[in-house]
Amino acid sequence: MSDSSLQIRFYDNNPSAEEFVSLIEANNVPAVFRGCVMNWKAYAKWNPRNGGLHYLQEKVGSLNVEAMLSTSAPIFNGDIRSHERVPLPFSTFIGYCNHLQLKSLGLVQSFAEQSTFMHNQALHQIYLAQVPILNTENEEKVQLGCLREDIQSPPFLETKELAAINLWMNSVETRSSTHYDPHHNLLCIVAGCKQGKNEKVKPLWSAVVCDSNCESAFWLQFVDLWPPTAMPVLYPQPIYGEASNHSSISIESPDLSLYPKAQHARDFSQKLTLHAGDALFIPEGWFHQVNSDCLTIAVNFWWQSGIMSAMVSHMDAYYLRRILSRLTGHEMNQMLRLSSVTQLSGSSLLSEHRNGSTDCGINHSDLEPSGMQTKGNMLCPELDPLAVQSLGKLISLVYEHVDNIGPVSSTTEDDAVVAENNATKNFVNESSCNLVDDQIANFIWNLDPLILQSILLAMAVSS
Repeated sequence: MSDSSLQIRFYDNNPSAEEFVSLIEANNVPAVFRGCVMNWKAYAKWNPRNGGLHYLQEKVGSLNVEAMLSTSAPIFNGDIRSHERVPLPFSTFIGYCNHLQLKSLGLVQSFAEQSTFMHNQALHQIYLAQVPILNTENEEKVQLGCLREDIQSPPFLETKELAAINLWMNSVETRSSTHYDPHHNLLCIVAGCKQGKNEKVKPLWSAVVCDSNCESAFWLQFVDLWPPTAMPVLYPQPIYGEASNHSSISIESPDLSLYPKAQHARDFSQKLTLHAGDALFIPEGWFHQVNSDCLTIAVNFWWQSGIMSAMVSHMDAYYLRRILSRLTGHEMNQMLRLSSVTQLSGSSLLSEHRNGSTDCGINHSDLEPSGMQTKGNMLCPELDPLAVQSLGKLISLVYEHVDNIGPVSSTTEDDAVVAENNATKNFVNESSCNLVDDQIANFIWNLDPLILQSILLAMAVSS
């Protein structure tokens, strides 16, 4: 991540509501607030090391919650085809967590001894994902409203109209699929443990005696973040689908034959570690992937940002036009970096023609695919060697026509207009004859459409 303006900010103290709006939210860049939720009742009461599972079981009881049952565990995808929502008593899920706690301490010999529990495989497929504690749009969806009193909204959100507060809880290692949210998001870590792929960390339920500060070092999550500009390399799923805000690729092992740009996904990402008590502001539109180990409990706040709220429907056509204009301008600026295109069409071929060369063939040794692509411009397509040859021939034909026309005498503006009108009339009247006999037209007609498209783009860039 080379753009310093998109770097994640870190704060040891919570900002005021005004500071958050003007300095953080307005920039639409992620920010971490260390120790943000340590004053929550939930931070003390839900801690599994201090009997938090027993507290939650008593607090919620056998109330049914909607759990995610995934066929792709430990990765939990947003695609409806890879998971289903199933009703589950909250106390049953807490039972799973207690069972794993005992097992980690060596107090359970096998799953067979616990007939009331699901299979080992099933334990790895259950995840309490986005269970509503608050939902202002649909109060009937709220399943864990009884936990609201244990949660305190951070002071810098006091002016926000919250859309939802959700509980996220897993009993085993999980990893969310890479996705973005259509809301601003504050992810708060109440408890959790993350073990790196090549690290050895003390077991979550270790009986080693240590103070609270020492213990807190093992309560964390790893998060990967990508700015919206990384969307082309993350290949979001079709916009008409249920999981349109999810990436189609596996970040760890992307299929480059299907998603070639995915090889650059890591170049855009930022990694960070969240400890229990920390909060992460994830702006609307930022892709993120959350990796959690062992037992993790998190709460998130969603609220509507100002990015989309001001977009009124009667302005849709204008918005789309401005967006397309900006995207086109951005792509053209990217393509302008391909200096090899300009040199090829503007200097090499032109000098060859003016030096009397009639052979515009190009050595194949000079046509390496990477020649049309500069370092740092990873999203630009390469110009195929055949297209380069065709471009050379086309430019040669154009210059031959220009030479045949001869020098243009100076004329007045009125003379130029008359001449242009006469030329247009002649072209309309004799178009079929001229086009059939025109070398340039015949050359273009015989080109493959994709090659012609890349040639025209290269000519537009070099003009």
